Amino acid sequence: MNRIFFCLIFVFGCMNLLSSHTQAEEKRHVLTSANGKVHRESWNLSGEGWSVKKRTLHGGRQEGVELITINNGVMQIVVIPTRGMSIYEVRNKDLRLGWNSPVEGIVHPSFINLESRGGLGWLEGFNEWMVRCGLEFAGHPGTDEFVNNTGDKASMDLTLHGKIGNIPASEVEVFVDSEAPHRIRVRGVVYEKFFYGPKLKLIAELSVIPGEDTFRIDDTVTNLGTFDQEFQMIYHTNFGAPLLGKGAKLHTALKKIAPMNEHAGKSIDTYEIYEGPTRGFIEQVYLIDPIADKKGITGAVLENARGNRAASMQWSTKQLPYLTVWKNTAAVEDGYVTGIEPATGYPYNRKVERAAGRVPKLEPGKTRRFTLDFGLHSGEAAVKTAIKKIKSLQGTQKIDVQSKPPADNTP
Repeated sequence: MNRIFFCLIFVFGCMNLLSSHTQAEEKRHVLTSANGKVHRESWNLSGEGWSVKKRTLHGGRQEGVELITINNGVMQIVVIPTRGMSIYEVRNKDLRLGWNSPVEGIVHPSFINLESRGGLGWLEGFNEWMVRCGLEFAGHPGTDEFVNNTGDKASMDLTLHGKIGNIPASEVEVFVDSEAPHRIRVRGVVYEKFFYGPKLKLIAELSVIPGEDTFRIDDTVTNLGTFDQEFQMIYHTNFGAPLLGKGAKLHTALKKIAPMNEHAGKSIDTYEIYEGPTRGFIEQVYLIDPIADKKGITGAVLENARGNRAASMQWSTKQLPYLTVWKNTAAVEDGYVTGIEPATGYPYNRKVERAAGRVPKLEPGKTRRFTLDFGLHSGEAAVKTAIKKIKSLQGTQKIDVQSKPPADNTP
């Protein structure tokens, strides 16, 4: 009798596991799979107050670009699997995270020549709110050294900000958690592989909870090779109007700040304040060593001039220990924008970064994780609360303001 009882328990247990597995599988939706030969040119899924839609663009240099739009009832977020899982924009009513680049449309990587104009070809497609820079290298173009397949030192020309933002995702999936709060995840797998070179895998994920005004980026980078591999990652997040405008302010908690060059050093005392669109403006770049809390979390808030709208971001300094602020308050026609860029280093050429000890390595089979949380804030009270968190991190610690570029900006 006991044997029969236990056998029945085993059978019902297996049925429950099978049922749970089936339910979980129903929540996973494959939109693209190079290995599984799956491709959905258009697709949609919806629930109570939310939706996820995929469409493919046609015409001009947008031909073949795939977009996924997540609407959680509060925000609409547009992801570009074709461009390394970059995020084109985030919208909440009249608030937009994004900018108006001179680059029109969303350019397919097949129309980008990264080596054009001395390695600045990356700029031919640059118009996203958030684009990842890396993975083998990021930062300024120029010559660097590497060890070739014969074990000898050789030189190579690096292009601006690496390749990952111009590599289409090989796998794209949508997940919806079956349990509350039913987080929606869009996940893509992007490979940056080279014979006698790096073998890196990026799993890029963006997720939201229905009805909330926050979202998360949760990425992993894995070394699939058998040698230690250098890598770099910059989260190049870019803000234009309506948040950015004359009198807008950036709030950060920092130990130290330095200009990237002599030109930026002339305005370092007002690094956190923005001008309106200015014809002939020359970019200013600032290098920040952020302050983190006991858990290693730091953040930044971009506040509009009226103080009633803001966007916030939080990340771990254990994962991304450096922050770069790029001010490009040029004329609207030339691209009025600022970049707030947590990273594994600063955007100098990799040769400079390596000499300064800011180029990490991944051992064979090892993975690094990067998590960033973003929030949208409407109303003076909500904005003040977001800023207060940054001010509490700063506390009474004085800022080391350096008017000259750091000494380690040359090898």
